[in-house]
Amino acid sequence: MFMRGGTSKGPFFDMRDLPVDSAIRDKILIKVMGSPDARQIDGLGGTATVTSKVVMVQPSERKNIDVDYLFAQVAIKEPIVDTSPPCGNMMAGVGPFAIERGMVKARHPETTVMIYNINTKAVIEAVVQTPDGIVEYNGDTAISGVPGTAAPVLMNLFDQVGGKTGKLLPTGSTREFIDDIEVTLIDAGTPMMLLKAEHLSLDGTENSHYFKDHTNLMIKIEAMRQEAGKRMGLGNVSQSVLPKVGILSKARAGGAIKSQYLTPHTLHGAHAVSGAICISTASQLKGTVAADLAMVKGDKVEEIVIEHPSGSIAVFLETDGEGESFTVVKAGIVRTVRKIMDGFVFVPESIFIT
Repeated sequence: MFMRGGTSKGPFFDMRDLPVDSAIRDKILIKVMGSPDARQIDGLGGTATVTSKVVMVQPSERKNIDVDYLFAQVAIKEPIVDTSPPCGNMMAGVGPFAIERGMVKARHPETTVMIYNINTKAVIEAVVQTPDGIVEYNGDTAISGVPGTAAPVLMNLFDQVGGKTGKLLPTGSTREFIDDIEVTLIDAGTPMMLLKAEHLSLDGTENSHYFKDHTNLMIKIEAMRQEAGKRMGLGNVSQSVLPKVGILSKARAGGAIKSQYLTPHTLHGAHAVSGAICISTASQLKGTVAADLAMVKGDKVEEIVIEHPSGSIAVFLETDGEGESFTVVKAGIVRTVRKIMDGFVFVPESIFIT
């Protein structure tokens, strides 16, 4: 099933239909998306990071969990499948897909689907609109980066701290220096390197063309990102999309903070859900570079609006503790989903021969 989830889109698979062998599975996913090829002309990929994503779902055997969900980022120009990052946007489609495929029985007027994210070992509660037991995709909810409106999918995300590194602050510091630039290395929702736009001689309004045209800037950011990965205990991240990069500046349209989110080699046209959770968490944590810029109340339960290139994204953040005991209890976010098509995708039989 091909679906848009939030500001991303891609194929959703019943995980049981794919080989258990991850090497063969990855070959299939690469061929399905049409990589490695900048045009992805021979597959379903849309030539952008946000349109080269895959979701795999299966019924769960875990207590109080309905389905297990595995996300894969398929590289465009290289034959690489990365299952280390999460994707909160595509995650929005997991509940509707599970209901459509009969993994979860729909209720009226809405259905709660409990999801286990294999990528981050986190639990997500997704509330899907299902009047008369049928998934409703039409509605009045608008999200920045997507035209029109659709039915809302509410996601409450738990266990968001240290999903990849085991710690909120993997290095133990709220800020440090990489190449003489202040950064915050933080793991909440997803591992990120956060830095101020002004420290890169940017003002926070630069578009995707700017980053594409300024090769030396991207080389500098990538070198910093790779060093951040080592410091965070992620090892050599040259072939991984983690950690992601957030270039932060003051909000301009009434939000809490402005973010230019790198995916990490291009500017995201909108913003990742997991990245929004990370930045909102950093905004609430004293001593981070985000806290220097963010206009937040500091309440234990607060809506934090993050401005991005095509609008804004709101995170309902519940935190507890201060200093070293600071943690995220729950992060809530609203996304929309559209079912685009349902059918078969074909791959060469030779892929199955090892």
